[in-house]
Amino acid sequence: MCPTPTATIVVALALLVGVPFAARAQHEGHATSIAADSTNDTRPNAWHGMVQAIPIVTHAENTAEGADLAEGYLSQAAAMGKGDLLSGHLRLEATLNAEGLTMSRGELSTGAFGEGFVDRRHPHAYVHELVASGLGSRGPLAYSLSAGRGFAAFGTDDPMMRPFEKYPINHHLSQILERPMITGAIRFGRAMLDASSFGGDEPTSTGSPPLLRRLGDSWSVRATAMPVTGIEVQGSYARVASPEQREGFGLDQHKRSASARFISADGGRYLLGEWARTVERDHGRNENVFAYESALIEGAATIRTVSVALRLEQTERPEEERLSDPFRVPRPAADLGISGVTRWRTATLALTLPSPTSGPIRGYPFIEVERASARARDARSVFDAESFYRTGSPWMLTAGARLRFGPLHARMGRYGAAVPAGPAIRALGIADGDPTSHHH
Repeated sequence: MCPTPTATIVVALALLVGVPFAARAQHEGHATSIAADSTNDTRPNAWHGMVQAIPIVTHAENTAEGADLAEGYLSQAAAMGKGDLLSGHLRLEATLNAEGLTMSRGELSTGAFGEGFVDRRHPHAYVHELVASGLGSRGPLAYSLSAGRGFAAFGTDDPMMRPFEKYPINHHLSQILERPMITGAIRFGRAMLDASSFGGDEPTSTGSPPLLRRLGDSWSVRATAMPVTGIEVQGSYARVASPEQREGFGLDQHKRSASARFISADGGRYLLGEWARTVERDHGRNENVFAYESALIEGAATIRTVSVALRLEQTERPEEERLSDPFRVPRPAADLGISGVTRWRTATLALTLPSPTSGPIRGYPFIEVERASARARDARSVFDAESFYRTGSPWMLTAGARLRFGPLHARMGRYGAAVPAGPAIRALGIADGDPTSHHH
């Protein structure tokens, strides 16, 4: 198989990254500045970690099969750590996720889909991220090579570090996560380019290891620019081989993403607009089969100690035959057919309050309300959303508290030289005196 252009970029970056390790003493000052720029931490060997969990109760009216359900569990239970070694030339990052234990049947979330779950967000893999990055620089050019299990260079940040507890419906259209990957990145001034070679297969369960023999069957590339301080724009493209058929015999995906992001210097104001499109392609017949598109805008503002966030989303979701459990679909997929495409439109409003405690463990109470509209994209669709949900407008109410120990991570889904500097979003819960700029 001929190497893809992106794989060639990754190999070239791998050769470049060997330079700082061969001459570490010569470039020590440059590497320290790279580490400081990515984390806003002036220590050359900085370590920090965070443990979080979100106990929630969700009430959903007219979810799958028209049911009215109320459920409670521990969402986003995770431990994250990052450390710099060798005077900033080596960075280690890990995120361990316990959702397989705390919400094994998935989180009630009408409209969500992915990894065999529908109308529930799937629990993430126990090893969500485990990545090592080598960093170096020559003059104004910074570069890195990262390897491990994590996010491919595509799309926007993981929703875990954005100001809503409920993930957007487009999670699997806008991010490529939990893959074995090799990612190279270069940065010159306010411009960055990162590219990944990775395995296309999605996890089949929270504990399933990736198929390492598939490493390299997929690739992605992302360009990012920061024209002025606080504003960031990116465009991405990816080819993912058979994500839903572990053995590689299913439809491939061609994915595109574009976004613009703003965050104020103190993290108190945040705005994100994004567009994503996924085309499923049958390469055996050399034709496109299905396509799904998403547009989203979300923002947050903190006034003194109270934060308000609003998200508007339109996302097209494939409809597959459901199992006896109406929240699950077969994996691997039974065939290449779907019963329709549903266009979801949602409006979500979130309110986050200050922590009532000031010790090392803090809890930020919040409440979210989401109203949705579900309609078939095509009148010929076999799947009738209004009949299935017994309404065209299901809604959800979620209340809980973000529990956190340690400094808040600002970003999730980028590595090495591809991590833009900047503060964390205050709407996630930052008290006076908290660090606001730790990058993950």
